[in-house]
Amino acid sequence: MATLLYRLGRFSFRRRGLVVVVWLVLLAALGGAALAFKGPTASDFTMPGTESQRAIDALREEFPEASGATGTIVVAAPQGRALTEPQLQQAVQGLVKEASTLPGVLGAMDPYQVKALSQDGRHALVQVQFAERADGVTAEQRDAYEHSGAAAEAAGLRVEHGGEVMNTEPEVGGTEAIGVVIALIVLVVTFGSLVAAGMTMLNALIGVGAGMAGLYALSDVVSLTSTAPVLALMLGLAVGIDYSLFITSRHRQHLTEGMEPEEAVGRAVGTAGSAVVFAGITVIIALAGLAVVNIPFLTVMGLAAAGTVAVAVLVAITLLPALLGFAGARVLPRRLRGASDAGAAKEGFGFRWARLVTKLRVPVIVVGILGLGALALPAADMRVALPDASASPEGTAPREASDLITEGFGKGFNGRLALVVSSDSPEQTKAAVGAVNQALQGTPNLLAVTPPNLSRDQRTALLAIIPTTGPTEEATETLVHEVRDRTRGLGGADVSLTGQTAVGIDVSEKLSDALPVYLLLVVGLSVLLLMLVFRSILVPLKAALGFLLTVGATFGITVWVFQEGHLADLVGLSVPGPLISFLPILLIGILFGLAMDYEVFLVSRMREDFVHGETPQEATISGMGHGARVVTAAALIMISVFAGFVLLDDPVIKSMGFALAVGVAIDAFVVRMTIVPAVISLLGRSAWWLPGWLNRLLPNVDIEGEKLRKELDQASDRVPVTVG
Repeated sequence: MATLLYRLGRFSFRRRGLVVVVWLVLLAALGGAALAFKGPTASDFTMPGTESQRAIDALREEFPEASGATGTIVVAAPQGRALTEPQLQQAVQGLVKEASTLPGVLGAMDPYQVKALSQDGRHALVQVQFAERADGVTAEQRDAYEHSGAAAEAAGLRVEHGGEVMNTEPEVGGTEAIGVVIALIVLVVTFGSLVAAGMTMLNALIGVGAGMAGLYALSDVVSLTSTAPVLALMLGLAVGIDYSLFITSRHRQHLTEGMEPEEAVGRAVGTAGSAVVFAGITVIIALAGLAVVNIPFLTVMGLAAAGTVAVAVLVAITLLPALLGFAGARVLPRRLRGASDAGAAKEGFGFRWARLVTKLRVPVIVVGILGLGALALPAADMRVALPDASASPEGTAPREASDLITEGFGKGFNGRLALVVSSDSPEQTKAAVGAVNQALQGTPNLLAVTPPNLSRDQRTALLAIIPTTGPTEEATETLVHEVRDRTRGLGGADVSLTGQTAVGIDVSEKLSDALPVYLLLVVGLSVLLLMLVFRSILVPLKAALGFLLTVGATFGITVWVFQEGHLADLVGLSVPGPLISFLPILLIGILFGLAMDYEVFLVSRMREDFVHGETPQEATISGMGHGARVVTAAALIMISVFAGFVLLDDPVIKSMGFALAVGVAIDAFVVRMTIVPAVISLLGRSAWWLPGWLNRLLPNVDIEGEKLRKELDQASDRVPVTVG
């Protein structure tokens, strides 16, 4: 692989004008395709095979008028007044008529007829039924719904708009650009050259632009969840900058050693580029591997992010060499142009840190493992759920409506469940509904069961079940299971429970069941991949155990902040609660790929020096000394990019950005740059032991370009001229 990439790097350098033009044309074409074919993103999470999804599918077929999205308009009278007053009642009924005529709406229910008034008479709920599901409601229809009720407000009423129809795509504004700016500052400090820093950032931005444009171009034929593009952007930016950083750093090293620019580019792409390709492949496999858990929206998220990572790799090994060709010697600081800094790295902090860690290796290992274990403790109480409106940012319409519903009716009204009763005849359905009501008598945590709403043929009934607790509370989850156990198969009818709350519980449970399987897959994959790279058994096992420490500590800190609410104000979290259902499994996939990045970039240099004759202790110190600066910069860049997304208001994106930033910090600085060198130093020569039979079976992927260097040295001996 290194030889192939060496040739690719030199080709891109020589034909740099053509390569840049091709990428710009491709970027423009993808951008045009994105504008022409961009489709809507999905804001709901479906789970085929679950009871809640079966109920939704049955409603769509047998009760289509009740299968669309619902909206809930909350009306509140001023303090000391009641909505039963003739003037206020007239204003509310006028709002009901207005809502019934909104575009895309089938009808709205009069709260006076369905008794949707609070006990004190100050609050009322107007249920609005849309024809289409939430993803099919247009922006114009949603805007008309959100701005209805002006006349009621003029009459002195407070009007708030909520419901599933208000589930919209999270906005990615300008706050995450702060992370990009910090990343640029890190690049300038690392390189000491504005040209090198700017070129690296430009390369990454072109890559993420191409990746995101390609993703949106496919969104008309592939259903994207609303968080998929944000995750793709987050990862595309982070790995794009890091991969360019690694190759540029190696190119600069070769230039200071006196190589011609073309040869320096070729060798940089052949060696560091090989590591980039391998690291990118591990991230792609981990993300694409999310498909094995058979959860459609998670599969799409994983493939979308994997696609942007693949583009980042392609840009790093093709476009970057071309840009390096245009930059020439300007990628170096002025003081190093024409000079050599060979050996300067030996004076760096990486060498001093490596010597300290290896000298105190036993205490470092013990303290590191115990410390990360302590950080992981809160993860034992981790709860997952799909967020409800109460977790929305303060001041948004869904949050205001949710708070007003809680004020007037209680938290359970925000988590209403829908019980679907269906049979072959109206008589059987009616009998089954009676049996259901009887069976649910005395159910703990059940506040009320509303009268049935019947389909046109009266063979399907829809009952609303209202808990006493909020949608994401553990008691509500217990109620869902209790209702299902009590009503299953009653009266010979098909009885199933659904609604946003039930869907969220089903999604969370299926994801939790898939988590151990996926974790085992990822850990097993890491051992096999690293065994290929390092020709060792103990080093891959050590890497896998280090990855588990990273994941455990990351989960623990994220639970401590986002679920338990510690330091919540620091991250701008208004309401602590369970973690988003797909965060744990997604975090495992992403952190696995990134952890393998740092493992390869640091440990491959240790192995290279050991193979070339240094002692295990010397090889460990040398590998850390040469790799610490660039890995530190890479980690700081990733942390900055991910942390930039913590500044967004959306709690889902906020928690993803926080967890990834914390995970990268722990893995890079605690595990890979502290525990790993200590363990390798402790293992000594046994760290690089591999049985002969296994060594013969494993293919040689030549990540560090050892075979390439031998070929180039032999060519140099045969032809005593400078290559390039």
